[in-house]
Amino acid sequence: MKLLSIALVLSAECMFCAEPSLPAQSTLLDTGFRQLYDLQFETAHQTFQEWMRLHPEDPMGPASDAAGYLFSELDRLHILQSEFFLHDDLFTNRKKPAADPQLKLKFDASLDQAQQLADRALRQDPQNQNAQFSALLRLGLHSDYLALIEKRYLASLSEVKSGRAIAEKLIAANPNYADAYLAIGVENYLLSLKPAPLRWLLRAGGAETDRDRGIENLSLTAERGHYLLPYARVLLAVAALRDKNVSRAKELLEGLSRAFPHNPLYAQELARLK
Repeated sequence: MKLLSIALVLSAECMFCAEPSLPAQSTLLDTGFRQLYDLQFETAHQTFQEWMRLHPEDPMGPASDAAGYLFSELDRLHILQSEFFLHDDLFTNRKKPAADPQLKLKFDASLDQAQQLADRALRQDPQNQNAQFSALLRLGLHSDYLALIEKRYLASLSEVKSGRAIAEKLIAANPNYADAYLAIGVENYLLSLKPAPLRWLLRAGGAETDRDRGIENLSLTAERGHYLLPYARVLLAVAALRDKNVSRAKELLEGLSRAFPHNPLYAQELARLK
């Protein structure tokens, strides 16, 4: 397993020289996610709204729009910077952010709409992978809001575990659904950073805390993912910084900076590494 982890990371590093790009036949959802990673939130909302107009039964529309609300709130509150994730004490001891109540209403409404559409699609076809992924995305977004903005870590952990169960089911049916690996990677890698006694308690509660499995799964999304490929690369950059592997972190951040020139965060992180 250790050799597999190393092989996956090395193979991923070879392609990290390339910049994240849209597929040749990109959809409005692809365009909207690119706009999100470029911090063009209002434009992304317009793109997602157009997708929902054209595809009113697709749960990915409102789920993606919810991602826009979350990303914009994290940016407004300066939570996107990796500093929070590199220094645990700084992250856990920070004050509870002053959330925007109007944005929260829009965020929750989008999540509710996504759940309703996904549930409807899954009643018609329990193997509907698009609906399964939208449910996974919805849980991930809500979990992030609970942890990063409301500081409700136990409630967030519950949704992380639920999301991982959906991801494993989706991957079992379609191992090539690379975006789903991110949910497994996030749970295992981030929880592996906790002290040993806490990791034992987390595992006893059903959480997964395997660092190597986390890196493996993040690397799979970073190499072959779709909507979440850039996000996986950001997380791998943070992992590299934690491991004091500055050259790998710079390689990842340089590719992201070139791919998303309107997003200053990647360039700012690079400047701090010089």
